[in-house]
Amino acid sequence: MKNKLIYWHVLGWLLYSGYEFLGVFLHNKAHLRIALWLTASILFIRFIEFYLCYRVVYPRLLRSGRGPQLVGALAGVMVLYIGLRALIEEAIFPALLGFHNYSPDTTVTYYIFDNMFFSSPMIVLSAAVWSAQAALRRERENRQLREEKRAAEVAFLKTQINPHFLYNTLNMLFSMAYPVAKPVANAILKLSDLMRYMLHESPDGQVDLEKEIEYLHNYLALYRLRFPDSFYVDFTVTGEPAGRRVAPLVLIPFVENAIKHGVLDDSSNPVHIRLHIEAEQLQFAVENLRSDGNKDTTTGIGLPNLRRRLELLYPERHTLQVDSVGERFVTSLRLVG
Repeated sequence: MKNKLIYWHVLGWLLYSGYEFLGVFLHNKAHLRIALWLTASILFIRFIEFYLCYRVVYPRLLRSGRGPQLVGALAGVMVLYIGLRALIEEAIFPALLGFHNYSPDTTVTYYIFDNMFFSSPMIVLSAAVWSAQAALRRERENRQLREEKRAAEVAFLKTQINPHFLYNTLNMLFSMAYPVAKPVANAILKLSDLMRYMLHESPDGQVDLEKEIEYLHNYLALYRLRFPDSFYVDFTVTGEPAGRRVAPLVLIPFVENAIKHGVLDDSSNPVHIRLHIEAEQLQFAVENLRSDGNKDTTTGIGLPNLRRRLELLYPERHTLQVDSVGERFVTSLRLVG
């Protein structure tokens, strides 16, 4: 893509230069030598002007909305343009070639305003080229994001085929186990609730935050049944979750990671899970003591996949931070909106 872009730039400058020099040959035969040197100098100065705007000014200031700085930078480009023309055409050319562009009686005011006029087209052209390329780049990125999201949705739907069967089977096992062993039946019921939540679909791809919190509670409850005397996890929620919606299963990877790699049987160092809900954002943090051994051989979703999913679901509306402080592992997520 970069090579193709360079090709179009080179082609554009060749066509533009050819057009200018053709005009010189057609209309300035009487002073051909002078006209060729002046045309070459103006092309050189406009080349510098174009790429100064294209590579420096617009990428740094145009899309960031820094209006006053942008105006100041463009004014600086004009000053540079005027200064280069004065240096080359009114100082170097007279000394080396014996001619200059403007007549000796030209006033400074006229010279400045005249060159402000001649510098403007290249400033506008570079803005148009940069904006068009930025728009095409954004469209390619958006198309790629849509394709990746579609692929992820297809993959997710494929994983739902067997879980549906498993969910129905769990309901049957619950009805069989309840008269015999209520703790086993309750465990099956919680697992069934987990499956129901995982299979839940919503038109907007969002779920109630209360349901996401309930899913986390059920997930932890199953582990407490598995390790009734050695499972120390502290999960607290502050703020009001009612009315808030999030992407489904966006919080569970952090908890799974803590369960998989953390120390769970130390009452003095429990796993801390904190969900803080504010008006415009929510903050989720998990802190755990790292275990020497890996208790779970499953791979899980993994942080790289999680980061990509967050980019798809919350573009420029999330902050994910992963820190390792001594023997402690801390992950924190902030979602805006």
